[in-house]
Amino acid sequence: MPGMAKKTTGNKSTTKKTAKKPGTKKKRTSGPDAATKQRAVTIYDKLAKQYPQAKCALDHEDAFQLLIATMLSAQCTDERVNMVTPVLFKKWSTPKKLAAAKQEDVEKVIHSTGFFRQKAKSLIATSTDITEKHGGKVPDTMDELTSLRGVARKTANVVLGNAYGQNVGVVVDTHVRRLTNRMGFTKHEDPVKIEQDLMATFPRDDWTMLSHLLIWHGRKTCNARKPDCANCVLKDDCPKIGVETKKK
Repeated sequence: MPGMAKKTTGNKSTTKKTAKKPGTKKKRTSGPDAATKQRAVTIYDKLAKQYPQAKCALDHEDAFQLLIATMLSAQCTDERVNMVTPVLFKKWSTPKKLAAAKQEDVEKVIHSTGFFRQKAKSLIATSTDITEKHGGKVPDTMDELTSLRGVARKTANVVLGNAYGQNVGVVVDTHVRRLTNRMGFTKHEDPVKIEQDLMATFPRDDWTMLSHLLIWHGRKTCNARKPDCANCVLKDDCPKIGVETKKK
């Protein structure tokens, strides 16, 4: 009513401030920093200079031969595969011919590569898919390659990078996994996560050759048991993570 004094409640603003819980910081999802990327470039350049002859270790003349050789290389040395494939391709030189082969006949030829029954089955299935779904030509995209029976991402990366010149990903084998952990470019053991780390660190144009260089370096210098760090071309650039140095 007019003339009546307004009552004041004396209450302060009821706006509540949300208290921050201790230790609840936002997670950063940023990739490798500039220094790490520069170190990656330096290491790549030094390895390229050290191993100018580095290339795919599997002998092949076309995408089909490389695909089959890569599938055979699972749990087998490249040297052994290179001994087997000439005989294999002499008998079955095209996807159509291999698709029509009897599994027991293929098993006899590839027996020394290990897991020969499963491999023979996969080779025939893959060749059948190429013949029936792709007109006898090995597809040149990641999605199409990995849709083939028996072909996973690693194998597809090998074919795309070396047969078709496409840097779609990084091939991660035991050498690449070991070396990139020692060099501090990844902390993972899972090939998929390692590949993601390397793709974020190295320039895309280097992805295919990067694997070859690391594999060559892993065989020549940075082996699993006794890496020759003292004579390594990367001794000033590698943090040698996980490497035990013996005191003289």
